[in-house]
Amino acid sequence: MTLELFDTHAHLNVAAFDGNVDAVVERAKQAGLVGILVIGIDAASSRRACDLAADYPGFLYAAVGIQPNSAAEASNDDFALVRELAGYPGVRAIGETGLDCYWDDTPMELQQRYFDDHLQLCRDTGLPMVIHMRDSGDLIVEQLRGQSSVPAGVMHSFTGDQRLAEQCLDLGLYISFAGMVTFKKSDELRQVARMVPQNRLLVETDSPYLSPEPLRGRRPNEPARVEHTLRCLAEVRGVTADDLARITTENARRLLQLP
Repeated sequence: MTLELFDTHAHLNVAAFDGNVDAVVERAKQAGLVGILVIGIDAASSRRACDLAADYPGFLYAAVGIQPNSAAEASNDDFALVRELAGYPGVRAIGETGLDCYWDDTPMELQQRYFDDHLQLCRDTGLPMVIHMRDSGDLIVEQLRGQSSVPAGVMHSFTGDQRLAEQCLDLGLYISFAGMVTFKKSDELRQVARMVPQNRLLVETDSPYLSPEPLRGRRPNEPARVEHTLRCLAEVRGVTADDLARITTENARRLLQLP
């Protein structure tokens, strides 16, 4: 039986998919997907995400933003473009934004300033945020707690522990799991996934990265493979894949304010 699925984080706007988006979209539809959120990481990829949303209306949607590892190379004009793009048809989220303590591409002070700017853009537009976290969960929570208000949003490709998940949930955030939750050594992450309330749970591929088991290491990853992550989560949570697919798709539509 085909599941009804929504991939909440895919980079179909990168070189890995040049000239291949039609085929990737068709495979996604055949796999039961009803929507894909295409994520910007800088000004150029944000514009490309908007173009894809225009090319595949009602199926591809765009998130526009400057990812923390791109912030050091960004200009004021780049963020001005992101602000402009946020008003385009098909744009349903701001991001990805957040903090990254793994790579050393952008000074933390600059990352935090850009994170603040994206948060304000969410408040200005009413759009939710897509948060990038890598070895930075505690810093993200601290920065969010210092805000005048915390916009709706999702912690994408969550890899934190249960304490961090509970803190994010307390802030009103959704939690999304990618292919890593399917990896053989990810028992602790699966236990975190088991405790996330069903109305806050999302699934994603982070295409072209993080192919799930049993396709781990096969690149590029693509949205059709989100089914493997969904079925893993359903097994961990003791529910049917059909029910969890329906629930996570409803969650995605609610977060992105889709009909």
